Amino acid sequence: MTSLAVEVRGLRKTYGEVAAVDGLDLGIRQGEVFGILGPNGAGKSTTVEILQGHRSRDGGEVSVLGADPATANRAWRSRVGIVWQDESAPAELTVRETVTHFARYYPNPRDAEEVISLVGLDAKADERIKGLSGGQRRRLDVALGVIGGPELLLLDEPTTGFDPAARRQFWDLIRKLADEGTTIVLTTHYLEEAEELSDRLAVIAAGKVVAEGRPAELRSRFGDGATVEWTEPDGTPRSERTATPTRTVAELIHRFDGEIPGLKISRPTLEDVYLRLTGQENAR
Repeated sequence: MTSLAVEVRGLRKTYGEVAAVDGLDLGIRQGEVFGILGPNGAGKSTTVEILQGHRSRDGGEVSVLGADPATANRAWRSRVGIVWQDESAPAELTVRETVTHFARYYPNPRDAEEVISLVGLDAKADERIKGLSGGQRRRLDVALGVIGGPELLLLDEPTTGFDPAARRQFWDLIRKLADEGTTIVLTTHYLEEAEELSDRLAVIAAGKVVAEGRPAELRSRFGDGATVEWTEPDGTPRSERTATPTRTVAELIHRFDGEIPGLKISRPTLEDVYLRLTGQENAR
């Protein structure tokens, strides 16, 4: 089996009487892209902060790259990159100055110009940060997260503020880093992003993992059958939820003696499964 880059057992973190993380277990393999999904307040960001060593825990065991983040040394920290939800660099520096400056914090950084290009800021390299748009600032945050050439990259809602083109470019960056062997932990509210990038996913609700697996596995295990839609000869639209859509279609073919008007088969999406697992089915 592939060894674990992150191993979490019984993780707990409370704020007053509120349990933000309540007995959470995770096992993240080296070199995989692991997505963490959950509604606001589910404990995603707190978990990421504990993995990075930025926040203390109240209980449980945590191992990240073979060390406990709560007591890890500076050498360990140089192996972990992170992109926070609301990180922002000094406004008066240029993009190039900022990335080059942050590179000096690491023993084996990536090339600053290469990283600026990777996040799509070539044309803005000599512009001051205060002149960047919100999405461009977010790209810079990503650049600062990867400049150290981390073995593990923690991404907390990294594409917030990205337009569709920038988000696709970011996906290409994540795939490149994963191909290079970087372990990536991603929290996101974009279900398409999670499914596109993640080798495996964990869905968190109320501080606990309620489901874990590959996106296709989650759809298969927790999806509620398929919906077959068609149009009756009199023009009336019909639909049927079924666990055996092929059989339903076969019956319709026999009844219609050929083509079935308006035939459509819809299977549960990751969004459907996510809403069901987090108790938000009626929120759509």
